[in-house]
Amino acid sequence: MPVTLGLTRLLASERLAGRRVGVICNQASVDEAFVHVADRLRGARGVTVGAIFSPQHGIGATEQDNMIETPHGRDRARAVPVYSLYSETREPTPEMLEGLDTLVVDLQDVGTRVYTFIYTMANALRAARRHQVPVIVCDRPNPIGSAVEGPVLQPGYESFVGQFGIPLRHGLTIGELAHVFNEHFGIGAELEVVPMEGWLSHSYHDGTELPWVMPSPNIPTLDTAIVYPGSVLFEGTTLSEGRGTTRPFELLGAPGADPCALVDALRDVGLAGVHFRPASFVPTFQKHAGVLCGGCQIHVTDRARFRPVKTAVTLLRAFAETAAGQFGWRPPPYEYEFEKLPIDILSGSGRLRTGIDAGIPPGTIVDGWEEETEAFRRASRAAWLYPRTSDTP
Repeated sequence: MPVTLGLTRLLASERLAGRRVGVICNQASVDEAFVHVADRLRGARGVTVGAIFSPQHGIGATEQDNMIETPHGRDRARAVPVYSLYSETREPTPEMLEGLDTLVVDLQDVGTRVYTFIYTMANALRAARRHQVPVIVCDRPNPIGSAVEGPVLQPGYESFVGQFGIPLRHGLTIGELAHVFNEHFGIGAELEVVPMEGWLSHSYHDGTELPWVMPSPNIPTLDTAIVYPGSVLFEGTTLSEGRGTTRPFELLGAPGADPCALVDALRDVGLAGVHFRPASFVPTFQKHAGVLCGGCQIHVTDRARFRPVKTAVTLLRAFAETAAGQFGWRPPPYEYEFEKLPIDILSGSGRLRTGIDAGIPPGTIVDGWEEETEAFRRASRAAWLYPRTSDTP
């Protein structure tokens, strides 16, 4: 079903006429015809673009690896400054906001708690509140629909990959998240969210007729986004999460791991909607760069039944059993956190790590957070902008 983006609806309303705006965006911030938000704003009657702000990976997503800061710069074609919000600051400064009447957010989220774009938005809301700049969030689809899964971030485990108590797969659009952050978690900025038209909350991105532009370098396809809520946990291990390959987060493995032994261990685990294929790969950068890794590729065969977080927990247990010499927990630092283990801030507490180490069955680990996941789903209803179906996995 065709979807009209929040950006298109905002510009059709002409409510920005006479305003000097800053826009938080990157290369994926395009409309239905692939026109970039900055160009749409520049072409709108009475609108002046005063500044562009970029999230992690930069305005053009040129920084392949994670945890690489990007510099400030200037967009020559549009003759405006470009401020990096993944630099010495992750929040717009008073100098960056000076002279702006409105801050527009137009970012493509991928439906996972640890994706930093949503915290760039949250930080912008805080800065805008302090400096009395209204914020307009142009809504975009959650590319993996509205199903909710995984542990809720626990107090004490906040970081730049998790500021609020939401599940790993949160099931909300970025506009709905803006309301959750601003009202439920009390940021309190002057916020307006412009909803989409035609969006069905259970839809995946390929059901929208909207163009797919990779939101970040290692989410190249919708297939990647579908597995990402679970496979991102592998960033907290010594195993490769497939960065440096053409199938990041779908290929998982480590040097010396036996692909056939791993897949044999997964054969009877009873996971629905997924097939594990023995695979070998050589990452070109990041973990184990240039070294042959053994493991598997995740093939999703039924999106509606596939549970990415449960699948990842099962895979972690299988690697721990079949590749004990290669499996371990990655030490800090990770995403500006220098003390807590990366797996703990990714999963939202120490429960997953200690459960895997203790040999607790994956199903038991997953069952331990089902109640809190459902509690979040109920609590988030006030922020829903679109009707929901019964799509909790």
